[in-house]
Amino acid sequence: MTVTAPDKAPVAAPPKAGATRLVDRVFKMRELAILVVFLVMIAVTQAGNSEFLSEQGIKDLLLNATILVLVATGQSLVVITRNVDLSVGSTLGISAFAAGTYLQGGGNPVVAVALAVLMGIGFGLLNGLLVSLGQVPALVVTLGTLYIIRGIDSIWVGSRQITAADLPGGFVDFGSGGVSAVPWLALIALAVVVATAYYLKQFGGGRELYALGSNPEAARLAGIPVRKRILAAYTFCGALAGLAGALYLARFGNVDSSTGNGYELTVVSAVVVGGVVFTGGSGSVYGAALGAMLLTSINSVLPALGVSSVWVMAINGILLILAIAVDRIVALRLATALKKRNARHG
Repeated sequence: MTVTAPDKAPVAAPPKAGATRLVDRVFKMRELAILVVFLVMIAVTQAGNSEFLSEQGIKDLLLNATILVLVATGQSLVVITRNVDLSVGSTLGISAFAAGTYLQGGGNPVVAVALAVLMGIGFGLLNGLLVSLGQVPALVVTLGTLYIIRGIDSIWVGSRQITAADLPGGFVDFGSGGVSAVPWLALIALAVVVATAYYLKQFGGGRELYALGSNPEAARLAGIPVRKRILAAYTFCGALAGLAGALYLARFGNVDSSTGNGYELTVVSAVVVGGVVFTGGSGSVYGAALGAMLLTSINSVLPALGVSSVWVMAINGILLILAIAVDRIVALRLATALKKRNARHG
């Protein structure tokens, strides 16, 4: 008599893997929702103003978003680690002036950009060291460095102003040029976003940033170099703020002591609206970039529809509050779903 072995019961997928897939689905939906809102807003504006999506209109839309997309990309890494960098606006301003001062003396544009990035890296390192090694709350540290950098900038710049006439023609032309309706600056920003997203997803160091933001103590017990990762996030954020300063100079050709004032609040709004949770551990740079696109496009959409630009700040505030509310609702529902899934798997 032949004895047939009973079929093995199917092995259930580990709850952790299922939870990860659930989180991924939730935040992909969030990014999709932001994209839909953005496209609907553009479509409504085009219906009300047929010239809005002309070649120059698209170019201006992309140029306006480029600087914010870059800084929001760097900020998103810091926020993912459950921290924040409020000094990015000041870093952008002083880096732009440093690059402009160098170019005024007949310097090479490539070296000027490198100088701005290095200056941003220096300030990012300072923030990262104070937060990671000094164990000082990020909000306090970066608020302090915001005022320190702004003070240095004000003393250095004084009443001086750099204009497009002081800069090499090729540098200014690069800031406004591109391929048809796609500016060079937008292509640079896109390359940075894609490379950063790839790093976060494919490299261990990127995944460790999420683990750190989700549970710093658990990450530390798991052997993740917490201080090193925080330092890296702040350094990268500073580098992108410096790069944004150089591109700001190329885009507008005008820098003074007020450049970048208040920019940090717009950056934080773009990141949070884009789905990067302020309590850390969730979100993506694609979402942050979409949030930046959404906020900057409002500045173009309202005038095109004949609405006063004084509503821009109010709408940005409403979007920020809605984003925080959505994050809270999603977090509660996600926690409930994970509890149910874990209970099913014992």
